[in-house]
Amino acid sequence: MARSRVRIKVLKRVDPSVIFDGDVPTSPSGNKYTICTAYQDDSEFIVESDGAMPEGFCNWAWRDVYKDVAVLAYGGNFYPWVEKGTAITCCTDGIRPVSFIMERLE
Repeated sequence: MARSRVRIKVLKRVDPSVIFDGDVPTSPSGNKYTICTAYQDDSEFIVESDGAMPEGFCNWAWRDVYKDVAVLAYGGNFYPWVEKGTAITCCTDGIRPVSFIMERLE
């Protein structure tokens, strides 16, 4: 079975102040955590048919979303309330998460 390409689009980067009601924790360097800077809202990445992580994609987020990318790339689908060939997922950064929408490109 051939693999399909998959488009990953950034839906939303969550500001930590929303999660922590304004009392944002500090990083080990002593700075308050800020919204994820690895992405911009609406950024898009294409996973080619070789399944490699797209250039510029965060390693941490890739570990979290790859399983969903693989399901879509091999023709699988997810929930009945999400359009076929599409998945919505996020990275597991509990301080400044990023939500993604993924779409199989046929």
